[in-house]
Amino acid sequence: MPETGISVILKGLEVQFTPEQEARLARIAIPEGTDAERLVKDAALRLLEADSHFHAAVREGIAQADRGELIEESEMDARFEKMLRA
Repeated sequence: MPETGISVILKGLEVQFTPEQEARLARIAIPEGTDAERLVKDAALRLLEADSHFHAAVREGIAQADRGELIEESEMDARFEKMLRA
């Protein structure tokens, strides 16, 4: 969907935070040189982007499995161990 479609759909979006949550956001935002609103917008966009990348990776993994491109369990275990040590 084009960005203009997203901004039109989200234009009226409003998120409510408790005063404590707002204070916490401000404590995080100020040292970063921004305000709480920008911090939340940026975080939401990063989350959506990460989610999109995750779903794309899952789709690619399914396609690889469908093509028979599989690895042995021991190889998968070794890859996980390597990732955990990194």
